[in-house]
Amino acid sequence: MTEYFNIKKVEYEGPQSKNDFAFKFYNPDQLVLGKKMKEHLPFAMAWWHNLCNAGKDIFGDETADKAFGAEKKTMDHAKVKVDAGFEMMEKLSIEYFCFHDVDLVPEADDIKETNKRLDEISDYMLEKMKGTNIKCLWGTANLFGHPKYMNGAGSSNFADVFCFAAAQIKKALDLTVKLGGRGYVFWGGREGYETLLNTDMKFELDNIANLMRMAVEYGRKIGFKGDFYIEPKPKEPMKHQYDYDAATAIGFLKQYGLDKDFKLNIEANHATLAGHTFQHDLRVAAINGMLGSIDANQGDTLLGWDTDQFPSNVYETTLCMYEVLKAGGFNGGLNFDAKDRRPSYTDEDMFLGYILGMDAFALGLLNAAKIIADGRIDAFIEERYKSFQSGIGAEIISKKVTLESLSAYAEKLGAPELPGSGRQEKLESILNTLLFQ
Repeated sequence: MTEYFNIKKVEYEGPQSKNDFAFKFYNPDQLVLGKKMKEHLPFAMAWWHNLCNAGKDIFGDETADKAFGAEKKTMDHAKVKVDAGFEMMEKLSIEYFCFHDVDLVPEADDIKETNKRLDEISDYMLEKMKGTNIKCLWGTANLFGHPKYMNGAGSSNFADVFCFAAAQIKKALDLTVKLGGRGYVFWGGREGYETLLNTDMKFELDNIANLMRMAVEYGRKIGFKGDFYIEPKPKEPMKHQYDYDAATAIGFLKQYGLDKDFKLNIEANHATLAGHTFQHDLRVAAINGMLGSIDANQGDTLLGWDTDQFPSNVYETTLCMYEVLKAGGFNGGLNFDAKDRRPSYTDEDMFLGYILGMDAFALGLLNAAKIIADGRIDAFIEERYKSFQSGIGAEIISKKVTLESLSAYAEKLGAPELPGSGRQEKLESILNTLLFQ
């Protein structure tokens, strides 16, 4: 059997280790709040970045070699990508992968030929999965890359394009079920508009919802029992995308009656592009019962686009895992929708990126558990809203009041007291102490 990476299996060696190819914080079997770390952190490999992206950007050509010894855009190349991907996942103890349909095989001119290729490669993947712990986290269809999707898929102005999108979704759902996927994602990469001067917004939103409804009906018919996900993103490649952020996506799902089958796949870099923190979109999803899965990456605060970097910001990973733990966990996973920087082009860099991200989230999990065990932040929040536990506050919560009765109460008070300090600086100090003690 060909070995594609001259790297040994990556093991946990602890924070004192100087071995670049060892985990410093990710210890899969370590118990954290009664569960193994690997159960809290179901990591997944993103097929498109890890096995397909070779560093090409709008200003320059590829820097990395992702041919893996085969001729690109052939089925031989598709198969060696499977071999290389499974080798890498096993050496990193990653148990899940995520894919777009055209990540797996080169797209043919005829969709029937593309589907035959997908059948062939998925059979090959099933064989590779035997005897391993590797599973499919979620699948999706690439409805943004081909020129026909220049105006979107569900939002397209051309009915034939809508039909091709439906056909790709159908096949991607078939593959997801075949590979045992736990979820299916809609990322509306071009479901949006550049100008309202040529756009019927309501028509497009109705059509997107109709396409999603048909996907749910078909998925359930073929035995898909997992969650459907929307992955919010505010812009790029379109100037304005309809799934702008978590709140917008939830409103859309509820408006069209899709909220029973859909949850959200929250991506860190997408949340920050929307002007939110990663923690914000996670909280919005969680309080609406729609925290489904997570794309684990980060952006660059100095750049205004989706850089998809491997996560290294431990504040972000800590507050992410704090939200996950407070929500009682999630059914999805942590997919590394992340790529090495263009000058980091070697095979070793592929591994080092994942080690960085897995350690950052492991450290975030440990820190989040500390915050919960410490209890001071939770206790402060409870105390901050204490006035609603008795008296007029309790009456407000129990909905026993009217505007008239509240107005009369306020008139008796005369002048209001200040509501008490938010103590933000104190809480941030507590956070720092817990992270670095």
